This record gives sequence, C-alpha cells and structure tokens, in this order.
Amino acid sequence: MPASPTERFVAGLVLGAGGSARLGRPKQLLPYGEGTLLGHVVAVARACAFDQLVVAIGGAADEVRAAVDLAGADVVRNDAYGAGCSSSIARALERLDPRCDVLVLMLGDQPGVTAATVGALLAGRGEAPIAVCRYDDGRGHPIAFARSLFDELAGLHGDRGVWRLLDRHAGAAAEVAIAGPIPLDVDTDDDYRAVLAAASAA
Repeated sequence: MPASPTERFVAGLVLGAGGSARLGRPKQLLPYGEGTLLGHVVAVARACAFDQLVVAIGGAADEVRAAVDLAGADVVRNDAYGAGCSSSIARALERLDPRCDVLVLMLGDQPGVTAATVGALLAGRGEAPIAVCRYDDGRGHPIAFARSLFDELAGLHGDRGVWRLLDRHAGAAAEVAIAGPIPLDVDTDDDYRAVLAAASAA
C-alpha cells in the first residue's frame, strides 16, 4: 500500500473471531495459499503498513494462535463472538492506540481484498467520517472509520451493525470506486470452493 496521504495514525482491524457455525469447522484454519485463510488476510493487512494492526479472534482461539502467524499484531480475544462481529469491534476498540485517527475494518474470511484496495480506500476517503468500497456490484469491505465515529462503533450490535452505521451516515460517506466484483467471503463449503477457484484464476 502506498504511504498514507496524510500524517494520520491509521489502524487496521482484521475480524477473525467467528464461530464458523455454517461451515462446521474453523474457517480461520482453512488451507489457503501457503498457509491458512486468516493467515492470508493478516499478511495482507501487515502489507498495508498500518500504524497499528489489531486481530480479533474468538472461535477456535487456541488453535488459531497455534496455526496462524499473528506476528506484529495486537491480538484481542472475544469470547462473545456469538453476538456478532460488532462485539469483536467493541473489544478491538479498547486496544486501539489513543493516537488512532482512522480505523480500517477487514474481514478475516475475505482473502480477495488486497493492500492496493486498502490504499485506494484511504486515499479516496478525504475527510469523510466513513468510507466504503464501491465495487462493480455493490458496496463491500474494507470500510474506514474516522475517530469521530468510534463511540458509535463501540455501541453497535450484531453482524449488520456496521452497515446500519453506514446507512445512518450515508449523506457524509465516501464511496470509493474499486474495479471488479465484491471479493468473496467464506461461510459455507461452496463459498470456500469459490474462493479457491477465484484465487486460481487470478
């Protein structure tokens, strides 16, 4: 990712705490590339050269710590992951450096997001309090939040809380154009096969 266009302190948060209920086994540990699914996303986040990298884990947390390279990340454990990803965001916000001005949210099961995507998102945010990627087929992660929204982020509930927050601030949100479809995430075996196929075709 190119250097941030400002001197702001930018943190990245990788959400990897899900319980993988629909898959039936920890999706964080699914083979992907030369490692695991979550390991790949963390490596992408590391390549973004964030000022701070936070990774939220919860489901299969001990196995994740053992199998995934989390070097350089502040790891937060969210045992309430069943309440949705908003609970992981709230836990992660407690660990953020007080200098943090912008938080970039990344999904731990969405390996198609690249460091270039994150760079484009940050460059296109301007002074907007919230910025979201606008892919060819709709809005998707990653999403960037200014410090002015951190209190609202901390108060979200469920898996759709982030999108409700985005809708609440739609008039002030920046939508940053990213070429291509929304990167696939993994909830089922079919999703996993599709993600592997997309990686092979890249």
